[in-house]
Amino acid sequence: MDTLISLGSTAAYVMSVVATFLPSVIGAVTFYDTAALIVTLIFLGKYLEARAKGQTNEAIKKLIGLQARTAHVLRAGQEVELPIEQVQVGDELLVRPGEKIPVDGVVLSGSSAVDESMITGESIPVEKVEGELLIGATMNQHGLLHMRATKVGADTVLASIIRMVEQAQGSKAPIQRMADTISSIFVPIVLVIAALTFIGWTIVGQVSAAATNTAGMMGASNPWIIAIVAAVAVLVVACPCALGLATPTAIMVGTGKGAEQGILIKGGESLERIHAVRAVLLDKTGTITRGKPELTDVVELSSTPADDMLRLAAEAEQGSEHPLAAAIVEGAKARGLTLDRAPEHFTSLAGRGLEATVEGHAILVGTRRLLSEHSIASSAVEEHMAGLEQQGKTVMIVVIDGEVAGLVAVADTVKVGSVEAIKQLREQGLEVWMITGDNQRAAQAIAQQVGIAPEHVLAEVLPEDKANHVKHLQERGLVVAFAGDGINDAPALVQADAGIAMGTGTDIAMEASDITLVKGNLKSVATALALSRATLATIKQNLFWAFAYNVILIPTAILSPLIPFLRENAPIFAAVAMALSSVTVVSNSLRLRRFGR
Repeated sequence: MDTLISLGSTAAYVMSVVATFLPSVIGAVTFYDTAALIVTLIFLGKYLEARAKGQTNEAIKKLIGLQARTAHVLRAGQEVELPIEQVQVGDELLVRPGEKIPVDGVVLSGSSAVDESMITGESIPVEKVEGELLIGATMNQHGLLHMRATKVGADTVLASIIRMVEQAQGSKAPIQRMADTISSIFVPIVLVIAALTFIGWTIVGQVSAAATNTAGMMGASNPWIIAIVAAVAVLVVACPCALGLATPTAIMVGTGKGAEQGILIKGGESLERIHAVRAVLLDKTGTITRGKPELTDVVELSSTPADDMLRLAAEAEQGSEHPLAAAIVEGAKARGLTLDRAPEHFTSLAGRGLEATVEGHAILVGTRRLLSEHSIASSAVEEHMAGLEQQGKTVMIVVIDGEVAGLVAVADTVKVGSVEAIKQLREQGLEVWMITGDNQRAAQAIAQQVGIAPEHVLAEVLPEDKANHVKHLQERGLVVAFAGDGINDAPALVQADAGIAMGTGTDIAMEASDITLVKGNLKSVATALALSRATLATIKQNLFWAFAYNVILIPTAILSPLIPFLRENAPIFAAVAMALSSVTVVSNSLRLRRFGR
């Protein structure tokens, strides 16, 4: 890029030196001021460009600034304040209210609300209790937390985010490689044009000097000066700086803006692929839904109050390790019930349920088959069960002392924001599909809740077949984005044109994807797709203006001897225009910082 500028300013300077010491050769007209002004304006343009590019990198600076500097570590029973670099995996730490959580870890004791917005973009503080995961650099709002460090240094979530953003900002999109190729051809072409401009105006000048009537029109006695000034103007005005800046500045701002909103884009190539997406295939479990069963319904069918029935069932389930049992226990606690009695007798019956004695009551919790084995009729509850099962819920019958007391239903519930996210995707003109290993009935129930068309539901799919289903959609001519969170989603994430991993999922899924959504919120999928389209639109605008600038100004520089105010000052105006073109492109990229406002 500097070749043309250095040639232009050097030519103006050398011509001035020759005119100073050998005026008889080309005359006494010098252009020292022109050479000095060209270099001054170029440096001014570079300074403004550097300032603007510095603003594009604000995301990295902000992320680095989030890191805690020290940590309160418990060593040999004593609290010691240590630099963050000295914290090791397995160390126990204390985090007081108002302090940043130093490293990634898990809560050992205590409870608090933690503001994770700086990492996930989620404004609502997250309640943390024993066993909950903590992200380094997030803010502990109230309550003392006793935690154990699980990831330190380069392994923390924040360090991974910084690394991904740096890699993305340094990457090249395919459209940029095209611009680089054009630049490499552009410079030799401009050198040829400048040489032809010099030769052409020399010939015209010589001819016009011979004809007195046209010599007056040229307005200069020495044709060499006219030719050199025009050639220098061509060299200076045609610098391809704007062309080279068009793509990287937009990518830097776009990926930085994504990082601020908890959307990590791997690089320019990912950005370009994402913008062409026409269909989004969403894995159900962990992406649309929470990924773990929750208690959804308690149906009272006897004289036993619903709360009493649920309390006895939950106390009985405390003896089981089954995920459905855990869902009933957590659901009872969430409803404010106190479970202070352990089962006096407990028997787990595989595939059927459980049998227990709690508070002196004989309890059965399980399926129709369990009731049949105990010669208890289930016909009275069939209608209720069928209705709940039609919604994709797992229903268990609760029997107290030989009498059917009611039903409890458990289901993998839809994540907050999933309905709105799918609506946003459809409003963007995208086909939205759901894929799951669940049975057809459960899958259709979830699809109906979130607004996915029945014909766009792929149910009872084996984990190893997910990538094949992505391929089938691609064979239909669709550019497909796949969103998932599990290890078994990695092949599908790679097969898809754009892989989107939920940040709440596994490291393998995140490694295989083009985008990682830190907060695991499906609404970020729509935001990520919109951001990629905005970034690509900005790149195309930048390239258009860079090309349009050269198409207009190179011919103007060639014809500058015919324009009175440019005749002797063309190189100076060319330097101003070249600097402004670069600043214009970078400023256009900076408009992306307003995305989402």
